[in-house]
Amino acid sequence: MAATLSAEEEQATRQFLEEINKWTIQHGVSPLSKELAIKFLMARKFDVLRAIELFHSYRETRLKEGIVRLQPQEEPLRSELLSGKFTVLSVRDPSGASIALYTAKLHHPNKTGNHVVLQALFYLLDRAVESFETQRNGLVFIYDMAGSNYTNFELDLSKKILNLLKGAFPARLKKVLIVGAPVWFRVPYNLLSLLLKEKLRERVQMVKMAELCQHLPRDCLPQHLGGLLPLDMYSWNQQLLAGQNGRVDPVDELVGIPIEDSSVHVPGPESMRPQELLAHLGRLQRSGIHQEYEALRRETPPGTFHCAQAAYNQEKNRYGDVLCLDQTRVRLKPRRTERSDYINASFMDGYKQKNAYIGTQGPLEKTYNDFWRMVWEQSVLVIVMTTRTEEGSRRKCGQYWPLDEGGQEVYGHIAVVNQRVDHHTHYNHTTLELHNTETCEQRQVSHFQYLSWPDYGVPTSAVTLIDFLGAVKRQQRKMVRAVSSQWMGHPLGPPMVVHCSAGIGRTGTFCALDICLSQLQDVGTLNVCQTVRRMRTQRAFSIQTPDQYYFCYNAILEHAQRQGLLPSNQSNQDCLNRLGERKKHKLVPATPDPTHTEMPSQFLSALSPGSGFLPSF
Repeated sequence: MAATLSAEEEQATRQFLEEINKWTIQHGVSPLSKELAIKFLMARKFDVLRAIELFHSYRETRLKEGIVRLQPQEEPLRSELLSGKFTVLSVRDPSGASIALYTAKLHHPNKTGNHVVLQALFYLLDRAVESFETQRNGLVFIYDMAGSNYTNFELDLSKKILNLLKGAFPARLKKVLIVGAPVWFRVPYNLLSLLLKEKLRERVQMVKMAELCQHLPRDCLPQHLGGLLPLDMYSWNQQLLAGQNGRVDPVDELVGIPIEDSSVHVPGPESMRPQELLAHLGRLQRSGIHQEYEALRRETPPGTFHCAQAAYNQEKNRYGDVLCLDQTRVRLKPRRTERSDYINASFMDGYKQKNAYIGTQGPLEKTYNDFWRMVWEQSVLVIVMTTRTEEGSRRKCGQYWPLDEGGQEVYGHIAVVNQRVDHHTHYNHTTLELHNTETCEQRQVSHFQYLSWPDYGVPTSAVTLIDFLGAVKRQQRKMVRAVSSQWMGHPLGPPMVVHCSAGIGRTGTFCALDICLSQLQDVGTLNVCQTVRRMRTQRAFSIQTPDQYYFCYNAILEHAQRQGLLPSNQSNQDCLNRLGERKKHKLVPATPDPTHTEMPSQFLSALSPGSGFLPSF
């Protein structure tokens, strides 16, 4: 390697390799090389935790997009590499950064699939950042839209290109220049905001062709923008291909390892450390976080609600406008005496764990039997209830288990016995024994009921809820160990049932906190917005109010401060104090914690029988 690292960089490299190679040993693959490690560390300025997160994001993105075992000399990848659509210029900017170019005019969605385009992008840029100079000085990306038509533009592909460059590629991205954008791209200007995540948007500039020399010296600029860049025998692409015969991508073996249990919740490109989260909250304030939530709330769920809307299932929904997606709903096993397999319950992933939770509504008296059938069929060990049966004279949930010690009830073919109730300051922990009267089997289930969620709004402090979450997780681990010989699924155990009244507000808040804090413990970063967005693709409408969403941010910071994860400087303390003051003076929020949220009137017509569609609300 031509250049040397500082002592601090060498130490960071050793730490990075030690952590990553624990993982490679666990999966029985070759260890990561020092050269490859430096590539990821350079991209994150030798911040070891962020480099580890980038490594897994890069690997998982490549696996998800099918960018594995690339054969640059074979079709269709070879033709795509030689099309000139992507290239790296032979010149650098004054700081030494490489200049990569994407020419939109040369892309024809009807001829080349996104899959091949992304393969070419990753291949070329991987080769470009093998250079130590590029690793150190970064990358400038020119998105050349000059002369392009709408037919050359593919929204999903463009979004992936720009966001993957920032969050899932091992390069220090210095800036993105979108040059010569047509009118249809510039007006309305919010098309750019659809493509870019917030942190990347800060580095993107939309410039006219004539203004490009204000951003890069003239001798750095490609002479023929707008799809006229000639590729001859001296082009970077052709020289690269000429030297790649028989070359094996050193990441291929690592990319081939499946994403852990296919959970949607893995570290993503825009994760934040606690310090960055504090700055984000301080910058946006409550109103900005509410706007962030509002953008999530407006997103339409990615699925259908046919089963939940069927006439013979509607009486099983506590609220007519809180339904579960067909794609993630829990299906009860068929029984001759039952017409439907429906229950208002959804599988939800946890952090790196598929189907970690079942998010469901508070059982109705007519669905008690279905609820306990589900608990038995899914081998549930822990039930989490975040509401009282009644709050403020409103019925929030049925009394679906025997309340007193020694009490017993029979729900269909499942008999439930209350063996013990442990009363804690903020929650009750009830040990239940389940008897299947058809098979004569019995099992133990822990029931946790959180008692300190106020009738209105959200808790004023996160301490009791996070302590409750800790107690729940400890009990889940204890019970998984007890049944380890019978349980063959994920090492963290079967799904945990979580419910409130509607099964989306407090339920979503509890699950979001668990996912975020699990990621924080694992890699030192998290992203509330990303977590909630992914969660809502599985349990539609999770996190019901802006205050619940804002509470997630404050709860995580409160936890980070308790754990010593935030530097105790005056600036941080002032920000935390301001947040604390706002909570202290807002003991009774202006808006109640609803039992459910009414849908906008313009969408109600979509709920007519047979429409098959329920938009977000």
